[in-house]
Amino acid sequence: MHSSVFHDSDPAGLAPDFHYLEDPAPGKLGETPEAFLATLPGPTLIYLHGEDRSRTRALVTLLHGNEPSGFRALHRWLRSGARPRVNIVCLIASVEAAQRPPTFSHRTLPGQRDLNRCFRAPFEVDAQGLLAQRILAALAQYAPEAVIDVHNTSGSGPSFAVSISADARHLALCTLFTRRMVLTDLRMGSLMEIGEHMVPTITIECGGRLDDGAHTLAWAGIDHFFRRAEVLHDERTEIAVEVMRNPVRLELTPRCTLAYAEAPRDDVYLTLRPGIERHNFGVTPAGTALGWVRGAALGELFVARNNARSCLLRDLLLLDHGALLTRQALKLFMITNNPDIARSDCLLYAVQADGSELVPGVGAPDGADV
Repeated sequence: MHSSVFHDSDPAGLAPDFHYLEDPAPGKLGETPEAFLATLPGPTLIYLHGEDRSRTRALVTLLHGNEPSGFRALHRWLRSGARPRVNIVCLIASVEAAQRPPTFSHRTLPGQRDLNRCFRAPFEVDAQGLLAQRILAALAQYAPEAVIDVHNTSGSGPSFAVSISADARHLALCTLFTRRMVLTDLRMGSLMEIGEHMVPTITIECGGRLDDGAHTLAWAGIDHFFRRAEVLHDERTEIAVEVMRNPVRLELTPRCTLAYAEAPRDDVYLTLRPGIERHNFGVTPAGTALGWVRGAALGELFVARNNARSCLLRDLLLLDHGALLTRQALKLFMITNNPDIARSDCLLYAVQADGSELVPGVGAPDGADV
């Protein structure tokens, strides 16, 4: 059994080679996902021989160390001793971050970049960039027919897929797991963007990282992905996918200080309601209170951009005597109640109530504090 599969030039030793496992025996994987995780010396590639050895699919998990559903589901599947329909390459990425106590609580190691923003050049700037490069090299070497990247949302909420394409192949991959797809033109260096030039790839957000239902959904979807003869088309025409197009990404500015509380706090500019994640999906009506702002205008605290990089803050939010309200009926998703993720990544994404792209035009009424 090999100790690694890649030996790319890395003179600084920033990114380790992959630990390699081939058709691992179920009894040697530990009785729990945590026990299995503890045995991994670093980023790991697991190769499974399929009944049909002429084709390969790829599963990626733990790009973020605090999003365990894909890893838990993979461990459960491997422990079953089943053989997949085709060859499967499983890439387990942020092992060290996941292992950092408490287990599955660290998105990255302290001071590191978000790995799922590193899948574009330049790669040589840090360990995360080089690890992303090695993941891309693995996918190029094994040439899978499809790639699934399994994640969790930071807050509780329904499952959905994220894709840069809503063609028949990507929709078919989506239906293995969920009936919702976020179609985005944003390019941030995420793994799914390789679908533009390499292989059909989608991200699956299984739901909250602490939700048992998210772990179950991940297992069922992975089981479909591993066992089905075909995954790039779906003849079950009754399956409809709700597609939400080109969401606005609401980010916090460096100036914004943030807390979550039931009442406005005077020591921060922005106070959000602790239950804000309940607005994930469904329709959030116009005038819904999300929190409070003290001592700043909205434009000093938020940036709301679409794929065209136009700021749509005036069409998304308004202030009414310090209360932070939705400007119009919206579908909100990936809302986080984790302040670190809200600051380092984003607070939420938004589309119109019917799932279509939010476009300029609502405007702010006279006297609105924006």
